[in-house]
Parts: sequence; C-alpha cells; structure tokens
Amino acid sequence: MIAIKQLFFNYKLHWPLKEGLMALVIMFMCTNNLLAQQNKVIDGIVTSVNEGIPLPGVNVLVKGTTNGVVTDFNGKYSINASATDVLVFSYVGFKVKEVAVGSVTQVNVALQEDTQSLDEVVVVGYGTQRKSDLTGAVSVVDVDEAKKTVSYDVGKMLQGRVAGVTVQSSGEPGGFVNIKIRGITSFNNNNPLFVIDGMIVDSPYDFAPGEIESMQVLKDASSAAIYGVRGANGVIIITTKKGKTGKIDLRYKSVVGFQNVPKKLSLTDRVGYQNITSAAELNAGLTVVPGNDSSSPLFIDNVDTDWQDAAYETGVVQNHSLTFAGGAENLNYSMNIDYFDNTSYIKTPQKYERLSTTLNLNGTKGKFKYGAKIGYTKSDKESFNEYLPGTSSVIQLLQAIPTMPVYDENRLGGYGGADNLTQRAITLNVIGFNNLIDNSNNRNRFIGNVWGELEIIDGLKYTIRASADQLDWQTKFFNPPSDLGWYYLTTNEESALDLTSGNETRTILDNLLSYSKEIEKHKFDVLLGWVQERFDHKNHISRGVGFEPGEISHIEYSDDISAREYESTITSISYISRLNYSYDDRYLLTANFRRDKSSLFPSENNTGDYFSLSGAWKVHNESFITLPEVINTMKVRGGYGQLGNNTIANYGYTGTVNGFASYAFGNTLAPGTTAVSLKDPNIKWEDTETINAAIELGLLNNKLDFTVEYFEKKSTNLLADVPLPYSTGSWPASITTNAAEVKNTGLEFAIGYNNSDNEFKYSVSANLGTLKNEVLKIGLDGNPIYGAGSKTEVGRSIGEIYVYEVEGIFQNQAEIDAHAFQSSAAPGDIKYRDLNDDGLITDEDRSFQGVSIPKYSFGLNMSASYKDFDFSCFWQGHGGNKVLNGTYHDLMLGDYVNHHTDMLDYWTPNNTDTDIPRPIIGDPNGNNRLSSRFIENGDYLKLQNIEIGYNIPVNNINVLQRARVYVSGQNVLTISKYKGYDPDFSSDGLFSRGFDLGSFPNPRGFMFGLEVDF
Repeated sequence: MIAIKQLFFNYKLHWPLKEGLMALVIMFMCTNNLLAQQNKVIDGIVTSVNEGIPLPGVNVLVKGTTNGVVTDFNGKYSINASATDVLVFSYVGFKVKEVAVGSVTQVNVALQEDTQSLDEVVVVGYGTQRKSDLTGAVSVVDVDEAKKTVSYDVGKMLQGRVAGVTVQSSGEPGGFVNIKIRGITSFNNNNPLFVIDGMIVDSPYDFAPGEIESMQVLKDASSAAIYGVRGANGVIIITTKKGKTGKIDLRYKSVVGFQNVPKKLSLTDRVGYQNITSAAELNAGLTVVPGNDSSSPLFIDNVDTDWQDAAYETGVVQNHSLTFAGGAENLNYSMNIDYFDNTSYIKTPQKYERLSTTLNLNGTKGKFKYGAKIGYTKSDKESFNEYLPGTSSVIQLLQAIPTMPVYDENRLGGYGGADNLTQRAITLNVIGFNNLIDNSNNRNRFIGNVWGELEIIDGLKYTIRASADQLDWQTKFFNPPSDLGWYYLTTNEESALDLTSGNETRTILDNLLSYSKEIEKHKFDVLLGWVQERFDHKNHISRGVGFEPGEISHIEYSDDISAREYESTITSISYISRLNYSYDDRYLLTANFRRDKSSLFPSENNTGDYFSLSGAWKVHNESFITLPEVINTMKVRGGYGQLGNNTIANYGYTGTVNGFASYAFGNTLAPGTTAVSLKDPNIKWEDTETINAAIELGLLNNKLDFTVEYFEKKSTNLLADVPLPYSTGSWPASITTNAAEVKNTGLEFAIGYNNSDNEFKYSVSANLGTLKNEVLKIGLDGNPIYGAGSKTEVGRSIGEIYVYEVEGIFQNQAEIDAHAFQSSAAPGDIKYRDLNDDGLITDEDRSFQGVSIPKYSFGLNMSASYKDFDFSCFWQGHGGNKVLNGTYHDLMLGDYVNHHTDMLDYWTPNNTDTDIPRPIIGDPNGNNRLSSRFIENGDYLKLQNIEIGYNIPVNNINVLQRARVYVSGQNVLTISKYKGYDPDFSSDGLFSRGFDLGSFPNPRGFMFGLEVDF
C-alpha cells in the first residue's frame, strides 16, 4: 500500500492517467481478495454424536455447487470454500447437517444418528424392503439393546424384546433356549426358523450373537409365506456385520462376569430332617432308622450338610471378540473371532466353551455384485447327568439328606453316600455323581455361502446363492465304577462307556430373479425363485460295558462292545414368488406364493401350496385427509396367509414289521411277520393360516412411535397320536396322523419415544402381547391328551393344569367318615374335594386349575446418555398363568429325602392349625398327589439388565478412535411370590409347559466390559 500511495501522490502524473491507474489498482485488489476467499482451505474432522468416533466416507459438499470431498478413514477432510459458503455434511444413517464457513478455517462436526433412516430398510424373506412399505407383521429388534444381555444363544437376547415372542431358558451353561412366536401351533416342533445372511439355519446354537448387525422377526403369514412349510412357527432373520470401504477398522470387545444363584430354598438341617423323617416312619408303623434314632449307637450327629452351600459357587462367564473390517469398492471384508466361556455355578465340571470365526466378503464390479460368508465354530459342553431319564440334578441336589457327607474317602470314588441300614434314604450325591461321570459333547460346525447378483438390464437382476451347513459332533458318556450309596452303586460289570459320533449336512441352492420398475406413480417389485435343498444325517453309536476302577475310558478296554448306525436323507424343491406394488406411496399391496415338494411325505401328499395377501394404506399421504398436527404418519395394514410345518420323522408314513416272528403251526414253528408299528400312509404336513390387522402411528415429529395389532392364528392338520386297539399289535398302541386343530389369538402393542435434541438424550420403548390359546380338535373322537399334572382337551388351552382340589386337613375320624371315601385316610391327611359327588375320590375328581401359557408378556427398555456417560435398564415379565411347582412338591413328600422347612409345621394332634399334612412313609392317602396345594401364580417382573457406561476421551491418542468401559447386572431382581427358584423356568413348552421339575435357576450376573476401536 505504501508503494501505491507513493505512486499516486509523490509523483506528478497527469490526472486522467492517475484516475485510470487508481481504478485498475482497486479492481486488482478486489479480485485478489475474491480469489483469496475462493481458495480458502477448510479442514476438520467428522464424528458421531453418540459414540464420538470418527466417521469415514462422509460426503462434504459446498451447498449449491458440485464442489465436494469425502472424509478419510479417520473422519478427516479438506475442502476449498469461501467465508460466505455453507458446507453440507451427509452420511447414511445420520441426519444431514449444514454449517456456515464464516471466518474460520477449521470446521469439526458431530453428526446425529437418524433413527428413522437407520430403520428405513429392513431385511425380509429373500430381499429387503423399506420399513414404511411393510404390509406384514415384521418386528425390528433393537440389536444394540438386545446385545446387553450376555448369552451364548441369540434366542435369550430376544426375551421381552418383541411383542408376541416368548422365550424360556435355564441357567445351565449352553442349555437349550425355547422360543415361540404367537403361541403354540404344533404338537411337535414350535421353534421358529432362523435365516442368517440368507442361509436357512434350524438353530443358532453355534452362532456368536455379537456379530449381529440387524434382526427382524416375521410373525405372520403375510411376511413369512415366502418360506412355505418352513415358516409356520415364524421366522427370525439375522444379518451379520459387513465390511466397509476404507482403511482397516479394528475392534475389540471384552466382557467378564460372575454368576451365582439369586436365592436359595429353605431346606431342613440335620435336626429338622431327622424330626420329620422319624415322624413319617412312626406314622407308618415303622421303627426309626438307626441314623435318625438318638438312642442308637449308629445315630448321626456329626454330619450336617447344607447341600446348597456345598454345591453352589460363583460361576464365570467371559466373552471376547476381535473384528477386522475394511476394503475397497471391488471387495470389502469383515472378519470376526469370538470366544465364549461359561462355567457352572455348581461345583462340577459342567461348562460351555465356544470359539467362533466368521469371514464376510462383499464386492461390486460394474453391474455384478458378489459375496461370500464362511463361518466355523468349535464348541465343547460338559452336560449335567441324569441317573434316570427325566430326573433333574437340581431336584436331586435339594432332596439330598443332611446326614450324608459330600466326601468320603472310604467309598469308591471318594464321595459320600447313604447307607440302607442307617439311613434307608435313596438319595444321590449330585456333586459326586457329576464329578465322577464324563459327559462331554463336542461340536464342529461349518457354515458358508457364495452368491452373485447380475443386473441384466435396468431393474432386472438374477441372483444365485449356494449354501452349506455342516455339523460334526461327538459325545462321550462314561460312568466308572463308584460307590455313591447303597442305591447308587455302580459295579465293574455295570460300568459303561457310550460313544456317539455323527454329522449333518444341509445344502441349499437359491436361484432368484427380481425386477423393479416405476411407472409414474406406480411401483412394482417382482421376485421369482427356485430353491433346492438336501439334508443328510449320519450317526454311529458304540457302547462298551465292564471297566475296572481307574481303567482308561477307551472302548477297547471294556469287556463287551456293541454298535449300531443310522443314516437318512431328506430332499425338497420349492418355487417362490412375490409381488410388491405401491401407488403414489399411499396404497401398498404384497402377494406371496410358494410351492413346496418334500420327500418327508408320500408322493400323493408331498406337494403343498402356500400364499399370502396383505395391504397397507398410508393415511398421512392422502390429500383429502387432514390428520391432527400431533400425528405425523399413520399407516393401516392387514393381511391373510397360509403357512406349513413339515416337522415329521423321516419315513413317518411307512410302517415297520418284524420279519422274524415265528408262530406255532401244528407242532412246529413256522416263520412269520408281525406289525411293530403302524403308520398313516396318507400323512401330510401341518397347515397354519393367519389373519392380522394393525395401525402404526408416528407422533410428535416422529419421536413417538405406536403400533397396535390384532392377530388370529389357526393351525389345522396337526400331527397327533391317536390311540389304537392293542389287538393291532402296534407298539406304541397309537398312530400319528393329521387329526388336531389349534387357534391362537391376541393383541400386540409397541410404543417408543426417542429424544436426541439436547445434550441429555433418552429413549423409552415398551411392548405388550396378549395370547389366548384354544384347542379346536384332537384326534378322531376328541380324546384328551394328559401331561404332568395337565390335560389338553377340545375347547381349552394346551397343557392346562389339571389336578385334585384340596379342601383342607382331616382333623378326626368323624370328618373322614362324613367325607367322600378316600382309601387309607387318617387324621392329619389331605382332604380332597368330591367334584362329581359320587362319594368317591377318584381321577374323575380332578379339575382344571389354570392355564399354563402366559396370558400376557411384556418388556420395558429405558436408555439415556449425557456427554460421555450412558445408562440403560431393561424390565421383562409375563403373567396370567399358573405354575405347578414340582420342585416344592418333591420337597414336601415327608419321607426319606430332605424337606422344605414348611414341613416342620406338619399336622399333629397338638398342631391342628396348619395346612401341612402329617408325614408318613408310603403316603397311603396320596397326600402328595398333584393337587392345588402345589399350584402358584406364574406372574413375575424382572430387572433383566441394567448397565452404566463411560466413553473414555481418546482425542490425544492417535491409535484409538473410541474406548468405552461399562458395568452391568443381569437378572438382577425378580419380583414374584413364587416359592421355587425362578418362575421363568425351562420346560418342554407343550403339554407340561406349566410343570417346574427342577429347571436350573437363571443366574444373577455382574459384568465388566470394555470396547475399543483402533
């Protein structure tokens, strides 16, 4: 500027020349300033609000121009812009953000997740669809919240998360998880179908839940009909994490927790046990056994074992996973290594251990997309042992008598046992039994698929996918010679080794053709496909009997060896089709059709056709309807459809005969053939049809979502066992045929509110499902099916509790004489109600005492975050059902096994104000028959999970993108009046669903977790 001033004022120039030079200089300065503004470099970093991690691949654009860049792997960007420009930041799954440049040269941005956008596209059968365009009952699971339940099985994570989905499980490491969607629809298998990354999987048992990206539950026929005979019980679709374009993303997650039994039952000690058992012997006219007789030299007063204290300890659960992800457009990858280990809370070798590896590959080359998934899992499970089939280790532990020690070096094996002479109790040392026996199960599972998708012309795509699922297993059960008491003595000759090995291979080939087209306001999506499936099963069973103490548990060392083998093959072919149509984003229609052909059924019945039709109306998009301002979106939908269930044993339609049955003909034996089991040659698969209608609302700027839905689910042609005359020679004396019908109806509610506008963010979601189950038909003549304290009959619910009704206690002989006849009744015995007034207490005096299927189930999730802290809690429960407490029943027998402390208040002539009957060996009156005295409400409310987390600031640590630590509690609190361990117990889930016979109690756990992104 000084030089310019000198040019104009110190030198005498002609004015016109001076004026021209002045204008030239001003123009130059303005141009120079403009160029400076245009060439200004703006840089910064883009992160996510919730997690604070850098976001790679974010589009950064100068508004109104084509000038744009993309953030790198570390979320950094650099762009030329002027002070008057506005930068637009956009990223899939996040809300768009605009920032004025102004005078700064650095613009750091934190993007807020757009929940609606994340949920916009969901995975459905053989494809994807916008959530807003769904016409069927598809529930999207909040995966991030579900993962807070640390479990070996994805099914456990679903408990309480979705309306209409019920889950039963136990505390056994690696135990089976029972899942039902909208009630019971079969007398055989009611578990849903799982589809993982397009692969049909019967069970997710060997799958690491931590790798789940999204999960959808297809609950009605209109959404699941595309799976035909595989979809009657509902479908759970799981998509795992995929790689993304960019540098390598390395993530490590670790959780270590400690588990124990939330509560202990009140059992008698040595004194209480001896008191009750001695009274039971005297009431039966017997002498007191020496071990309980204080006047006997064999009286036991130096042993007082609390078996719960002796058995229960702190179990450990740990889960560690490492994920590598990255790649380019042509090929991206995601590889995960996951290790899960869970030791039991009982002092035994029982545990579950699993190592899983998964590799996902995806890429694009022009109009061709391709990918592959490879997964391998190795798992080892040491199972609990049953001395007799159907018995429970938990019951046997609770019934173990206090006068039996845990350890006894004088007995073979080193564990204590009972003596017939001194104790007379048939009581098992569960700790010793499970430590001595080797009951190991080893599984190796490989799953993989390869797929390719070619866009033939615009909108027309052909997809081919080949999948394989192979499982190899080995089980070993070795019962060595041991002495666990007079009843539980295993001699050398009885010692046995059972070995089972086998494999299953399922292969599926999908050929799919899809076409999408938009014509003005009309939009069409068409899918056609052909699916071929094959399932091969083989197993080998060997048994060796006779071992010496300490002998190696190899079958070649046994005294006698036997073996057998079995193999089978099942094949099926399916043709699928689907049409999605929408008009002007207002009217939606979905139609599905599938034809299945299976080798499980005879040729005349091996083909089934299944279809569904559903529609939806987006009311908010109608120009002639003005909704209240509070309502942003409103959709009405409904549908009807049919599904199938092909759960039947292979060759279930073919009878078997014994061709070596000789018979007397004259004075000689002649060869002959006799029927072994009769089969129905016209058997076919089960059918299920559903009707549902729903209203979906988005309110308060779509911060509040609400859905209410009604469904009716009717299953026909159910396979049931119909009794046969014994004269047929069939064993069992029944035949399995299509002869039953069941209906399930209910209402489902789901509501969620999310507020992320301020620094304090929070969300609340809840769901509630009701269920009414009714049997419409059983067999040809309606004969009921009896279970453990239950009865299933036409017009009532499956597995309703059916027992005797208790009136009170007989106080004297006069009451006995005035009452309906009860054989061998005496004062102090239970008085049962004579319901049919025939003067006799018989089986006909049993009555229905309540449904065993919960009438309602619910879940409530709350989460919040403030700056670097986050908090969440999840409540879950069900109610309206009754439970037959078999555990309490077996502790109230009043005989030689241990007792609940309630038995201490047993009836005596001097203690008549009680509802506990007199103890008596042999129970001549049947005081312990299943009755109303053992029925309790099954209602409960659980604080299933609570978690507090903290995001550690890592701004100054270049190697870290994100680090989070957290503590959580699982199964923290149960609100219930149930006398057993846990009203949420595992059962067969069908005819005896309400019978609790010693399910392993769900443990209470406290976890410590770490999540790090490098």
